[in-house]
Amino acid sequence: MTTALSERAQLAYDVMMGRPATGIPSWLIHPMEHAHIDRLAGMPPGSYIKNPEATYLTFMKRSSICFVDQYLAMNPLSMGSHGYEGAAHGATTGAEEIIVDGMIIDSPEATVEHMERFVFPQLIQAVADFDEDAQVAKILAGEAEVQAKLAPEMLKTGYGFIHFPGFAYGSYGYENYFMTCVMYPEVLERCFSLQADLAVRYNMAAARAYKEGNLPPLYRLDHDMADSRGTLVRPDWLDQYWFPHFARALAPMLKTDVRMIWHCDGNLMAMVPRLLEVGVKGFQGFQYEDGMDYEAICNMKTKDGDDLTIVGGVSVTRTLPMGTPADVKHEMQWLVEHAPKTRFFLGCSSSIAPGVPWENMEMLVEGLEYYRTHGRGSWG
Repeated sequence: MTTALSERAQLAYDVMMGRPATGIPSWLIHPMEHAHIDRLAGMPPGSYIKNPEATYLTFMKRSSICFVDQYLAMNPLSMGSHGYEGAAHGATTGAEEIIVDGMIIDSPEATVEHMERFVFPQLIQAVADFDEDAQVAKILAGEAEVQAKLAPEMLKTGYGFIHFPGFAYGSYGYENYFMTCVMYPEVLERCFSLQADLAVRYNMAAARAYKEGNLPPLYRLDHDMADSRGTLVRPDWLDQYWFPHFARALAPMLKTDVRMIWHCDGNLMAMVPRLLEVGVKGFQGFQYEDGMDYEAICNMKTKDGDDLTIVGGVSVTRTLPMGTPADVKHEMQWLVEHAPKTRFFLGCSSSIAPGVPWENMEMLVEGLEYYRTHGRGSWG
């Protein structure tokens, strides 16, 4: 890194590196309600709609945010004050007909046919055409661009350029895709294998970018693989068909000192030990109400025996929208009390949808400021 850092960005970097630090740095908070962004930015109502990026950056720079992995300044434009108002229906959001590359996807057989006709050849060609030097340059340019916007108040960390095999329910729909998992697992494994072939190339470039750009060594992996009941497919299915290719994809990054953490949606407890065994070194985004055992996870260790990197988030599905300011304060106290002794950050479990009471937002920001400046002392 060559950018001079503010005190709070330096705090994030020190904690990221496992150095002693007095305060607890905060990860990004991402309110989607335009009126909240305006108020947090200290600007008149309607400012975000008129000038979204400048207003969003002002909100972030006025808050206690210390580091940002995903830059989301324009993202709230996808919502209105009551959520996704009038959004188009997609494969997982009620589309009457799923069409991909001109093919109607209405069965697992159609899913398999599309993969074999389109996806597999495209992946094979992408491996053959891959330009590692160009990808390194793209990563470094993208990280530098966002860091320049955040500087010097906040630190930019990695998101969006480390690759691994994923579930394609977003293309085919849940029913078609997961029926394919059951009926044609060998086809899915072929897809994971080809995705991993390409991911290895991307991740060799990512490993180079971290070294050549001296990027902050923290990266958040993000792919929804669970709902409130548990993993979307059985853990033993994942062990057989997905995890070997996931591990192979990440192999270039596992040779670096970059700590990769996993974003948790739903009840991901069955995957936690498996992710750690591969080499993931921490977690962010816990849906406690779905069974994610935060206290137990914070007591786990990495494969090398170190404390995990944990981003403890106030619940955006329970506490912030439905609780009181006292509930928000109590949850933050609980998160801090049970956190690992090093490499701990505060934030929210995910994006903050419209409808959260302003008083709860105020308490959240007050808590982030308190713990950033006072550390783990009692918040009276």
